Amino acid sequence: MSEGKGTGGVQTADRERFASRLGFILISAGCAIGLGNVWRFPYIVGEYGGAAFVLMYLVFLIILGLPVMVMEFAVGRASQKSAALAFDTLQPSRKWHWFSWWGYIGCMVLMMFYTTVGGWMLSFVVKMGTGAFNGLDSAGVGQVFNDMLANPTELVGWMLVVIVLGFLVCSLGLQKGVERITKVMMVCLLGIMVVLVARAVTLPGGLEGLEFYLIPDFGKLFAGATPAEQWATFGDAVYAAMGQAFFTLSLGIAAMEIFGSYIGKERSLTGEALRICGLDTAVALMAGLIIFPACFAFAVEPGSGPGLVFVTLPSVFNQMPMGQLWGALFFVFMSFAALSTIIAVFENLISWSMDKWGWSRKVAVARTAILVTVLSLPCALGFNVLAGVTIPAIGDIQSIEDFIVSNNLLPLGSLFFVLFCVTKSGWGWENFLAEADTGRGLKFPAWSLPWLKFGIPSLILIIFVMGYAPKVAVWLGMA
Repeated sequence: MSEGKGTGGVQTADRERFASRLGFILISAGCAIGLGNVWRFPYIVGEYGGAAFVLMYLVFLIILGLPVMVMEFAVGRASQKSAALAFDTLQPSRKWHWFSWWGYIGCMVLMMFYTTVGGWMLSFVVKMGTGAFNGLDSAGVGQVFNDMLANPTELVGWMLVVIVLGFLVCSLGLQKGVERITKVMMVCLLGIMVVLVARAVTLPGGLEGLEFYLIPDFGKLFAGATPAEQWATFGDAVYAAMGQAFFTLSLGIAAMEIFGSYIGKERSLTGEALRICGLDTAVALMAGLIIFPACFAFAVEPGSGPGLVFVTLPSVFNQMPMGQLWGALFFVFMSFAALSTIIAVFENLISWSMDKWGWSRKVAVARTAILVTVLSLPCALGFNVLAGVTIPAIGDIQSIEDFIVSNNLLPLGSLFFVLFCVTKSGWGWENFLAEADTGRGLKFPAWSLPWLKFGIPSLILIIFVMGYAPKVAVWLGMA
């Protein structure tokens, strides 16, 4: 083991590596590209008026998401370890030892509900492909969805399929399993999206949807009868854009850090992070190019909320020529988006266990698979057997787990990553900058230190406080 020059980093001879730069970019993008891009992003854009919201989202992506992603990559590449040992390696005083568990807990809680939702996607591929929605209106499609949620056997069954698929890929190793299969899956995902976009934008009446999506109307950000209502709408839109830009990249739970530990020093990290953010954003934007023309072509409300994908869109596909085929392709694409994230996070959990406890990959896969399966059961059963388990202002078990990750572990974890990289008590600004700038390509802006020290922490705290504010109001009202 030898010290890396000027980066506070280390090199380990036996560390697994990606076979190609393309593999690193596609797998990192695959981790970021998930249901937040193709499920949450379109309906939030619909709720807040279209293109004007998209522009606001892109601004926050650049000033908030991109720097934190570079920091995660830098910690991984400099330490050559997963989050289990990265902080002790770069800061031997062990002041940050506690943070090694943050990523493991965050990834585990994420998988506790993500595996169930991934199972919904696979289930809808089969339902769409076999014609289960043929001839049904939105109410009928909604009933099929509700019947699925009420069936514990079906939900647990699809959840297990997702878990088995994910760990089977990871058991083959980094290059032969995770990299090779994720690359194929991502190429297929992008190919299916292009086909679906071409079909959606050529639908009669789809042009209105493109106008809604691509031509900014900033007046829609200030909807309301009174100035107070208008500013409240704008505040909600800003918070939603900031949160979406932040959460879409899965930052703060070391989900990206691990992939930094699998790459070499040939390329600077800012350029690589920019490419991954770009690919992640392109998928989110393309999802809108599929959904909004289809909604406008068939007079469907684009801001219909979380049910847009599972209830509204199957009804839209029912009205399209060859709708069964297009619907099945859409949910294949959704399944690939979910599985790419699941495989990446499983790899994170496995690598963490291998670093922390010295397990072989085979042992880490087996033990982690059992733990993920057991911990995922409450969410799958939370829609039926355990439906009575709720928290006021948050909701059912899935909502509780999502709240723990999205409103707590992600923003606070990102804050700690920033503090670790810019403060003397952590790794330090000079060490971070040297690692980020090692290699060919775009360099990290050295002038951005004040923004990183004060601006990003302020935004993260705003996200955190605003996520809690309405819930605390409900809890205090109950008291």
